[in-house]
Amino acid sequence: MDFSYSDEQQMLQDSVQKFVMSQYDFDTRRKYLESEKGFSDEAWNLFAELGWLTVPFKEEDGGFGGSAVDLMVVMEEFGKGMVVEPFIPTGVISGGLITDLGSAEQKEALIGAIMEGSLQPATAYAEADSRYNLAAVGTTATKSGDEYVLNGTKIQVLNGPAADKLLVVARTSGGQFDRDGISVFIVDATATGISKREYTNVDGHRAAEIHLKDVKVAASELLGAEGAALPALEAAIDRATLAVGAEAVGAMDSLLKKTVEYAKTRKQFGVAIGTFQALQHRMSEMFIECQLARSIVIMAAMKLDSSASVQEKAKAVSAAKSRVGRAIRKVGQEAVQIHGGIAVTDELDVGHYFKRVTTIEHLFGNTDFHTLRYARL
Repeated sequence: MDFSYSDEQQMLQDSVQKFVMSQYDFDTRRKYLESEKGFSDEAWNLFAELGWLTVPFKEEDGGFGGSAVDLMVVMEEFGKGMVVEPFIPTGVISGGLITDLGSAEQKEALIGAIMEGSLQPATAYAEADSRYNLAAVGTTATKSGDEYVLNGTKIQVLNGPAADKLLVVARTSGGQFDRDGISVFIVDATATGISKREYTNVDGHRAAEIHLKDVKVAASELLGAEGAALPALEAAIDRATLAVGAEAVGAMDSLLKKTVEYAKTRKQFGVAIGTFQALQHRMSEMFIECQLARSIVIMAAMKLDSSASVQEKAKAVSAAKSRVGRAIRKVGQEAVQIHGGIAVTDELDVGHYFKRVTTIEHLFGNTDFHTLRYARL
């Protein structure tokens, strides 16, 4: 089986790699995080100019192709630089829902704006009682004439503070845990009845808790058929899971390189600690974990791009997230241990990489959840 990238994918990788290396150093990232939005509008517009925002979308919708391997290429390089711009919430999750559920008019109005960088939607799907169960939706959407009235609370809405539009997952029928009866609505982020509690996650990325009280939405803002949105939501979250898995691979690659470099220069008892056999073994194990994680993410990406069944694709994604989660713990903890106390200071980037990969382990289902999901599928 050929695991090499195509010429287009190699060019895509090179362009992202050059950007991260030349324009996205640690101090620049810190400046972006401390800004009002928590990311750079200038960098986001550059993503649009370079065509990276088209990567999650299909060619028929004006995109780069929409393959999972293309997405993996971009996210691995983003991971190496800990890129904070909302690529996953905007393009992968929200863009995926619009692609799968949207009408021709909705796609024309939204996808082009996303790819141009002028629109940033965020998907509000998680709730306090849902954990990682996407079918656990308590937020209600009640039909009233030619409108729907939304009530409920959404948590951990990634990029919620900066979003122009919200894709709100709400229940139009059935009980709280029924798979049927789940719908998605396009809601203006400043609509009457919406209130936000904005906050910063441990990795520096912004999120929001969003309260909806009697929010009125036109029936034309319903994405897809009423009550049939769950399969599309699951597919979008699976793609996002693959994306953060690839990002973690890139971040762990940087952690490994920084740890090896540090071990070559840090001296103890008059010699570099990298000469100690015990530490050499530990860094070798870090390398093995990185390679295992990369291999299984490639496998999952190829499975998502194949004609496999929905169940097989979901199983591949869970296998990847489970394996990546284990690698994150090993590589992240070893990097901190070998660096010592300096690794958890704010001035060194190693601690920030550790925070990001630790957050990724819990995003869209933690290691235990995906291990169990894999066993059940």
